Amino acid sequence: MANIRNWSTFGTITKQAFEIKKNPFPWKKAICAGFCAAIPALVGLLTGNLAYGMQAGIGGFTFLYVFNEPYAQRAKKLFWVMIGLSLSVGLGTMLAPYPWLFALMVGVIGAAGTFIFGALQIPGPAAVFFVLCFSMTSGMPIDPALAPLRAGLVLLGGLLSWVIGMAGWIYQPHAPEMRAVKKVYSELACFLESIGTADYNQARHRTVMQMRATGDILLAGYISWRSTDLFNRLILLNNHANEIFIHLMELFSEQSGKLPAELAAAIRGIVHSIDHKMDTRFTFRQPDEMDEDIDRLFRKIFDADAILNEPVSKINQEIKIFKRSLPTVFGGAFDKNSVVFLSAVRYGVILTIAAIVAYSFDFYRSYWIPLSCAAVMLGSTIISTFHRAIQRTLGTIIGILAASIVLSAKPQGIFIILIIFSLTTLTELYIVRNYALAAMFITPNALLIAESSTHLHKLSIFAAARITDVLIGCFIGLIGTYLTGRSSASSRLPHAIAKTIRSQMQYFQVLFSAQSKGYSFGKIPAQSKMHTNFDNLKIIYKTALGEIRNNKSALGELWPAIFSMEQLRFHLDACLKISDRPIIPDESLAQLLFVFESMASAVENKQPVERKRIPEITGFSKIQKEIADLQNALGEKHFNK
Repeated sequence: MANIRNWSTFGTITKQAFEIKKNPFPWKKAICAGFCAAIPALVGLLTGNLAYGMQAGIGGFTFLYVFNEPYAQRAKKLFWVMIGLSLSVGLGTMLAPYPWLFALMVGVIGAAGTFIFGALQIPGPAAVFFVLCFSMTSGMPIDPALAPLRAGLVLLGGLLSWVIGMAGWIYQPHAPEMRAVKKVYSELACFLESIGTADYNQARHRTVMQMRATGDILLAGYISWRSTDLFNRLILLNNHANEIFIHLMELFSEQSGKLPAELAAAIRGIVHSIDHKMDTRFTFRQPDEMDEDIDRLFRKIFDADAILNEPVSKINQEIKIFKRSLPTVFGGAFDKNSVVFLSAVRYGVILTIAAIVAYSFDFYRSYWIPLSCAAVMLGSTIISTFHRAIQRTLGTIIGILAASIVLSAKPQGIFIILIIFSLTTLTELYIVRNYALAAMFITPNALLIAESSTHLHKLSIFAAARITDVLIGCFIGLIGTYLTGRSSASSRLPHAIAKTIRSQMQYFQVLFSAQSKGYSFGKIPAQSKMHTNFDNLKIIYKTALGEIRNNKSALGELWPAIFSMEQLRFHLDACLKISDRPIIPDESLAQLLFVFESMASAVENKQPVERKRIPEITGFSKIQKEIADLQNALGEKHFNK
């Protein structure tokens, strides 16, 4: 029976690896990526040095780090990616004569890239292309004196990618922020329609998550020395959406009846106005009959019209911005219990082992071993790592067959440029659907570059070596990830939950005690600690869900607790902006802190949480309710000793 279950699990995982996602094709990004790869090669061709053009095209990988972030953040991110890729090529050129030092540095680069991207929560390929740029120098002619030239060429290619990536700023400098604010109001309208229905809790969670994501995007787009009128309005609109949501939570609940449809239509009118660049006033029709609560809600929604159209100087709202400093962010991630830190160490160690294997034996183009290992380990969980291994192996084999057809025609000149453009574009189009499909185009593209830059003529040898290297790299990455992380996330869940609850307790104490008078807005250390701990908890929970031998039933039972902690985090942050918060009497505050500590202690010791009395929190009934919901969610035993 155990063998049957194992084969069933293996079959399910394998089937999931070939699932085609229904994500829309990113045409704009794909075409721009094609230009970033092809233009440097075209310039090299026109100037009579295609090899230099190909090397400059390596800098085109910079564009692959473009996502839907504010241009203020994109400018900084692409700049440092461009510098990092250039330094990787330069450093790799200098260390290529020293295999053992080279192998060690592969792991260092992989670990550093994984840690930085994880700590800053930057989506995308993370350390993979830094590892690629560093590793592929071992396949180039060994000449440390060429390090400045190669690094400079990659830097020029990266600069082109930076310019193309930032081109949208010229005509829509705040497009990502506008899209995010529109999503908040769209989710807010859906939440309003969910009141009195079975979809209430799901809609509430989606709204909170979108508000959180939009807040992060607006923070990322903030520039201390440059603040535009449009950006300030978007900040105020997002704050107003938070106020409307809190107002809804205070006045209405899942037990309330359905609200008039005109309310949701009015909120969607705000979305329509933002769509038209805030140069049209939105209108809405009031219902025929309204009680006092509905009337107050209508007035609050209508206040958004002033934010959209009145001069910012006349709007009586203070714009408050708080960003956690980089030392605080990295300090929170640099912890022995941090998934980001542990993942970075694991990534670096396994990558070093793969590099040592690659450079210790007589493999042809051996850098494909650590590269394949790095690509496979990009999966955030054990299961996604297994998916990557299957996808990369199959995609590579099919890609080599396609490359044989392309290279058998012996393309020259402009045809090489067109093929590079087409393959890069297709890679970016299909990577959002399935990694195996993308690998089918990555492989012939890489083979074409190798054929053009090194004049390789024995394609069968190169193809066989490539398949061997990929299989070895995928095997090392898969086995290493399985041995070091098969159940580590599940074992850390109780500690992570307890730590997060205690940080919420400390934040709560500061907010509702006399201590709050000693802090200015956004300068509460307990707030940063709570966010760091909760972000770490979410990563651990997601990773635990992806472990092969997980207790899905127990993890599913934990979701209501994590949901309540997310809601509590939102309400604590929201009340931070309210200056007239009450100071809770010492006796009631002590009881509330006792409730928090009882929950944390019980979870840490894997015991069921006993329900305690929760004193009233005047004016903040939703915080009181979320504490009660969290206590109830942890009221049953979810952890097995």
